[in-house]
This record gives sequence, structure tokens and C-alpha cells, in this order.
Amino acid sequence: MSTILQLFQAIGLGLVLLLPLANPLTTVALLLGLSGNMTSEERNKQSLMASVYVFFIMTVAFYAGQLVMKTFGISIPGLRIAGGLIVAFIGFRMLFPQQSADESPEMETKTRELRKKTSANIAFVPLAMPSTAGPGTIAMIISSASSIKENMLGFAHWVLVVAPVATFFAVSIILWACLRSSTGIMKLVGKSGIEAISRLMGFLLVCMGVQFIINGIFELITTYVPVN
Repeated sequence: MSTILQLFQAIGLGLVLLLPLANPLTTVALLLGLSGNMTSEERNKQSLMASVYVFFIMTVAFYAGQLVMKTFGISIPGLRIAGGLIVAFIGFRMLFPQQSADESPEMETKTRELRKKTSANIAFVPLAMPSTAGPGTIAMIISSASSIKENMLGFAHWVLVVAPVATFFAVSIILWACLRSSTGIMKLVGKSGIEAISRLMGFLLVCMGVQFIINGIFELITTYVPVN
């Protein structure tokens, strides 16, 4: 019974560490800003796919993150700077969207059919990465992997095997539940509200991307520049 309690303690500790970094509410706002032209079915599908992607990204980062980064020569500062560039680029596109021509009422049915075929897949980029499983989250998972292998907290071996996967699954479920609530929010705020949220999130994403880049550069300097 004590080992079961250890399992819940390990999962709770993992959620405390990951949820502030993953920040599902930010991903919900990003989904609202990018899915204005999607139907409820498309939005729900994107939500499910994003949750699945987050689970696999976190799992791969935990078990193979250090190996992959060493193989390709990627550093944590490089990961932060790359993530910042992606976030800033997405933010600029949301802040300054391309103007589209007004559509005639006769074309609404045809347009809806075309949108079902050509709607953008936003589940992996940017919902799963870098919004949820971003540079900070991945860096935390990779650094925590070595600590878990050393078993500093004295958990049972099987707890250390099960807890990481269970924690990533719990984060994915929480993200999916939050993203599914976006449909109700869409109905509540309307099209004009979504456009306002999109512009606001675009500005915030630009700021977040620039901050990611600043953090990466600062970490790069402190890591590789010797201090006298």
C-alpha cells in the first residue's frame, strides 16, 4: 500500500513541475486564435491530436531526449532559441493576419466543404510544440530524467518506471479537457471576440518568443563564457 502512495506522490510531484511550464490555458487561448474558421468537429479533432502528440513528445524527451540532443549536437540554449523563433513567427502571423476577400452567401456551402479538406493542421505545431511541450518543458523533462535514474527521493523501482508515463498521460488528459472547452468559449465570445483574442495572443506569443530567445542567449553566455 505504501508503494501505491509513492506512485501518487510521484505523479503529483510531476504534475506540479510540468503543469506550470506546459500551461494548458495558454494553449486553449492559442487554439481559439487559430481555429476561428474551423468547425466544432475539426476543433475537437485538433484537440485530441494535440493531446496525443504532447504525450509522445514528453515520453520521447524523457527516455531519449539526452541521446537525441547529443547525437545532433543540440544544446538546451539552442533548443530555447529555436523554440523562441517558432513562437515569435507564429505570433507575428496572428498579430498581422492576411486579409481575405469577403465571401458571398452563395459560396458559404462550397467554402465550408473546402475548409474541411484544406483546414490547417495545428495540432503538432504550435499546439503540442512549442506551446505545451515547449523548450522549458522539454528541458525540465530531460534534466529530471537523470535525477529519477539516481532515485534521490527513494521511490520503489516500479514507481520510477510507471510514474513518468502516468504523469505525461495525466498532463495530456488535462490538456485535452481544457482544449475541448474551447468550443463552448467560441460560442460565447463569437467571431469578433475570437479575432480580438487572436490579435492579443499574437502579441503575447511574440513577447514569449522574444523572451525564450533572451533566456537562451543568456543561458548560452553563462554556460560557455568563462567567468573571471
